[in-house]
Amino acid sequence: MTKSYVKFEVAKEVADKTYEAVRLAKQSGVVRKGVNEATKSVERGLASLVVIAEDIEPEEVVMHLPGLCEQRKIAFTYVPAKLELGKAIGLKVPCAAIAIEKAGEAEKGISEIKSRLSGKAQAEPKTEKKEEKKAPKQQAAKKEEKAETQEQTQQAQ
Repeated sequence: MTKSYVKFEVAKEVADKTYEAVRLAKQSGVVRKGVNEATKSVERGLASLVVIAEDIEPEEVVMHLPGLCEQRKIAFTYVPAKLELGKAIGLKVPCAAIAIEKAGEAEKGISEIKSRLSGKAQAEPKTEKKEEKKAPKQQAAKKEEKAETQEQTQQAQ
């Protein structure tokens, strides 16, 4: 049964690359472990990638993370097992979520994961639509400013 907080399916190869990127980032970068730390990292805008386990019970524990990541325009992905995520981060216990703040040597792997996830339902398509809507308003504001400056220069002469 699919969890309500899982917004898209992740292929096994992407999940494997995610585990490997987490291992590399743990060794050479900065990684925050656990739901609370991941939430703080996202709220502060420090996270570059958030990884959430799909087998969390109760699901309310991590339910807020995908929405928060979309709101802050931070990439996120899922992995199938919290135990494997814990092992990837170097813990002997399961881990529900992690946030990678500085990727270190995992930068290439993380950028590859993000590019594969760009086709999924994440923040990227939504931001493009918002930018398109804002652009005409910004252009109109710039035209008004130019008209005002022209009027002022004509009055000054």
